[in-house]
Amino acid sequence: MSTPYQAETDPVAGRSLGELLGEVSKDLSTLMRQEVELAKAEVQQSATRAGKGVGMFGGAAVAGHMVLLFLSIALWWALGVGIGLGWSALIVAVLWAIIAGVLASLGRKEIQSIRGVPRTADSLKRIPDALKGNEDA
Repeated sequence: MSTPYQAETDPVAGRSLGELLGEVSKDLSTLMRQEVELAKAEVQQSATRAGKGVGMFGGAAVAGHMVLLFLSIALWWALGVGIGLGWSALIVAVLWAIIAGVLASLGRKEIQSIRGVPRTADSLKRIPDALKGNEDA
C-alpha cells in the first residue's frame, strides 16, 4: 500500500505497463531525432570547413603553378644566354616532360593498388550467415 507521499514522488505509481513502455518508446524516439539533428548540424559545419579548406588548397595550387611557370621561364632565359633561347626552351620542356612522366607512372601505380573496401565487403558477406546463426561459415 502506498502512502500519499509516495504517490506524489513515484512517477510510475498508478500507471500501466503499456503506458510506461509507450513513454519510453516516445522518449527514445525523441532522443534519436535529437541525435540525428545534432549529427546533421555537425556534418554541415564540417562540410563548410572542408569546403573552405579545399578552396584554400585550390588557391595554393594556382600560386604554386605560377611559381613553377616563372621559375621555368627564368631557367629558360638563363640557359638561353649560353646556348640560345630555342634550345633552352627545348631543354626546359624536356625536363617538365620527364617530371610529368614520373608523376604519371607513380599515380598509375597508386591507382592500381586500390582494392576497394575489402573489410566492408567481407563483413557484408557475413551478415546473412550471422542472421542464420552460422557466424563461422
